[in-house]
Amino acid sequence: MDIVKAAQYYTNRIAGDVSGMKVLLLDRETTPIISLVSTQSFLLSKEVYLVDRIENRQRDVMRHLKCVCFVRPTDASMQALVDELRSPRYGDYYIYVSNILKKSMVELLAENDESEVVREVQEFYADFYAATPHLFHMGLTPATHPLFGEGHSWNPGALSRTVQGLGAVLLALKRRPNIRYERNSAMALKLGQELEYLMAHEGSLFGGRGQGDGQTQLLILDRKNDPVTPLLTHWTYHAMLDELLGVVHGRIDLSQVADFRAEVKEVMLSQDQDSFFRQSQFLNFGDLGASIKEFVDSYQSKTQSHDKIESISDMKRFVEAYPEFRKLSGNVSKHVTLIGELSRLVSQRHLLAVSELEQSLACNEQHGADVKAVRALIGDAKIRAENKVRCVVLYALRYERAPGNATDELKRQLSASGVDADMVAMVDVVLRYAGARERQSDIFQNENIFSRGKNMFRGLQGTENVYTQHTPALGEMLEQLVRGRQGAHWQERLPSLDPNARPPSSESGMFNQDIIVFVVGGATLDEERAVAQLGARVAAQNVRIVLGGTSVHTSQSFLGELATTFFP
Repeated sequence: MDIVKAAQYYTNRIAGDVSGMKVLLLDRETTPIISLVSTQSFLLSKEVYLVDRIENRQRDVMRHLKCVCFVRPTDASMQALVDELRSPRYGDYYIYVSNILKKSMVELLAENDESEVVREVQEFYADFYAATPHLFHMGLTPATHPLFGEGHSWNPGALSRTVQGLGAVLLALKRRPNIRYERNSAMALKLGQELEYLMAHEGSLFGGRGQGDGQTQLLILDRKNDPVTPLLTHWTYHAMLDELLGVVHGRIDLSQVADFRAEVKEVMLSQDQDSFFRQSQFLNFGDLGASIKEFVDSYQSKTQSHDKIESISDMKRFVEAYPEFRKLSGNVSKHVTLIGELSRLVSQRHLLAVSELEQSLACNEQHGADVKAVRALIGDAKIRAENKVRCVVLYALRYERAPGNATDELKRQLSASGVDADMVAMVDVVLRYAGARERQSDIFQNENIFSRGKNMFRGLQGTENVYTQHTPALGEMLEQLVRGRQGAHWQERLPSLDPNARPPSSESGMFNQDIIVFVVGGATLDEERAVAQLGARVAAQNVRIVLGGTSVHTSQSFLGELATTFFP
């Protein structure tokens, strides 16, 4: 199960099914969907000479060109198509929609095709954002699709978009799963029920009206059961780029990076096009230095081979290698600059000190020492306000029910140190969203004497790196399921919508299974790393795992989404 390849199949069809010179029209959402999995050079190779937005009414009339439209089946995009067909600018139109098209929409298009320019209407199920081969998301943001209604409930628009997107993922992967959901999550249950209804209602698309295909499980989880992972500083290359520089649909805005060429406004991160990123995505910051040195050395050795051009054959060899040479040069420059900028920000923001405390709060039970360390961090003028708040939030989550809880005192200290009142309020916001009363699991292993002992024993084991002690709860859950551990526990915690479904795992573990994990409330890049690495370890069991979410969170986006709903 490769999410990027699933999306690329449809991109290849969109660009390649229609021969000859053509224009590609996209809408607001299909533009980033396409740009994540395709390149301008690929589109040019398929004779796509112009890419534009269908909402743009200032396009020139070019009746000699064919027009391929790829849009979401929304009211806004359908209206834009209707307006286009009423005054066609191109000779022939091939209309592809990213999801299931209602009969009424087909009729609307037919009624307005008075010039009879539409040659084809098809459904191509690329209605999701394929970030990496292991990770997809729905692109929900508070500005476009607010996730929450009131409290722990769906905003109707976000629910509809998520059901459509997950349905498209299943159609693209050709899967009909057995659906399981976290028992304590009304949002996970609602999403599962709506998706089950969609699969039954569109039975011909999903392979009949029977039960799941028997080889695929969809596990719908709720972010509230693990609020810790998105709050931590993660030290893998991709996660650091997203947290510190911001990765939006695979692109990084370089306007704030001083050492980059002024004419280069942004850079693209693509596993297909960038071998260094593909190999280094999950490397931690400590290993990146050695990796980039090897990359630079490789570049130097390849450039030196072009020093002597003494014959026609030498010139021919150089010209043939030149595109790859330029591409390699650009990638070397890009990553040397990005890693240099990350190093500068880590030092400027004192993130090593912040991360060490975060990891201690996430992984170890030592109340007295933690209170003292958090107080010292708040009093340090060199630490940014948002990092102080994150540490207080982690403290409040871990020690919410502990005797001598000092959360109120720490909030007063935040205010006294000049932290904005709205930021201080985020401590209570997160507790309302994911406090001990809301969570299903004992993620800190400190809620009874047995789990406290287990947590203390784990802390005595030592760790290779104090900055990477934490393991996402999602990763631990999948490890146990795949290995066949605590089957009764997971059967209880992850009930199936199908009462006759088999348990999620047997004592011997999982074999020949596809697992799609979807996180309501947003996944993280650290969870993607856990999924990818587990998938590699269990490949011999023929178990394939992909991760999805309503969005992909950094600590800032996670807190920002909660601030819109769970106000104190």
